[in-house]
Formats: sequence, C-alpha cells, structure tokens
Amino acid sequence: MSTFILLHGAWHGGWAWQRVTPLLRAAGHQVHAPTLTGVSDRAHLLSPQVGLSTHIQDVVSLIEAYDARDVVLVGHSYAGQVVTGVADRVGERLAKRIHLDAFVGDDGEAAIDLLPATIAGHYRESVAGPGFGWLIPVRKLSVLGVTEQADLDWLSPRLTPHPWLTYTEPLRLTGKGEQVPAAFIECVDWMRVFTPHAERAAARGWPVHEIATGHEAMVTAPEELAALLQRVAAE
Repeated sequence: MSTFILLHGAWHGGWAWQRVTPLLRAAGHQVHAPTLTGVSDRAHLLSPQVGLSTHIQDVVSLIEAYDARDVVLVGHSYAGQVVTGVADRVGERLAKRIHLDAFVGDDGEAAIDLLPATIAGHYRESVAGPGFGWLIPVRKLSVLGVTEQADLDWLSPRLTPHPWLTYTEPLRLTGKGEQVPAAFIECVDWMRVFTPHAERAAARGWPVHEIATGHEAMVTAPEELAALLQRVAAE
C-alpha cells in the first residue's frame, strides 16, 4: 500500500480532499492532506512573506516528521509547483509525483509566468486592486468548471485569498527531482488552462491521463479520481 500526500491548489485547504481521502484509506493506503501555510485553517499565519519556498518547506517538514518513504505526492493546480520543489529537496523519499491539472515548472519559472497571458493579467489586476498588492482574491468557481449547486455551496464559504508571493517566487531546482517518476492527469471538461503542462509532461515522457470533469476533480469526480490516482501510483 502507498502513502499518499495530497496537496491542494490556491484558495483551498486540506479539506478539499475530504471526498477522496476516505476512498484511498478504505483501499488500505495512508493519506495526508495538509493545509499549506496562510490559507484556510492556517490563514492565521498569512503574511506577505508566505511564498512558494514556504509551501515547499511545509511539505518537506511533514514528510520528515512522519519519516514517510515511498510517498506518492499529488499536487493539484498551483501545488504542481510545490510538488516539483519537494521532489528536488527529498526525492529519495518519493515513489512518484502526480501533477493533477497542475503546473509543470522548471528551474527559474514562477507560476504566474506559466499561466496563459490573459489569465495572468486578470491575476495581476485583482492582486493590485482588492488583493492589496499581496493577495490573490478567490476566483469564481464557474470558471473552474464547478456547476452543481451542492458543490458550489460546499466550496464557496471555505475558500480564502491566496498569498501572491507563491505565484511570483520562482522555482530553484538542482535537478535532483528529475529522478522521481512523474505522471500528469488533465481535467478536460473546462477551459483546460493546463493543457500546455500536459503537453510539457508528455514531451518529457511522463504518462498523461485524462479525467472527464472540471478543474476541481477532487470535488466533482472523487470516486473516479481516487481510482485513477491508485492506478497511476501503481504504474
């Protein structure tokens, strides 16, 4: 059985995986779904200094504290950057990294520069305005492919602004993480912002899988996602 560590994307918290974690645990896996510093139940730690390196250290510290090994590290959306950074730091503890509709960044690349130009422009405008220059305000769930009212009602009250530095701080990599087997899962029933990253993954020889749901797969297709994560982890 595997040890899954599930990392949420921007504005979310570890709670976003609540529909997936019981399914993985029922199959015998160990599962951690931490909340990254500065958001959700850790919003009390929010400051302009919370950046990508903070979130990478969050996960490295978790792995080391539990002495976790043979970890399947899953990162959704923004957290693809975190997965890449963690793999570079403690790759010897990882069995696989899975980028779920997520950034596939290289050394020196920041998340904001990996978004399509139009979307990146929207981010910068919202940060400069209601984000006070250091926060990314919550995006509309409709643009992420969430359509069911029950899902909207569950997600909306729980989302919190996300620290801007996590999107502007570039990855600093040694190349160590390239030794960790990787895979990509693309969510294909929305505007498909991460298709260029699926293509980048394919060009690197990573297996690329598709799931027919919107960007918030852990909310909108938890059973299918849990099954797919297990298959990908076993490949």
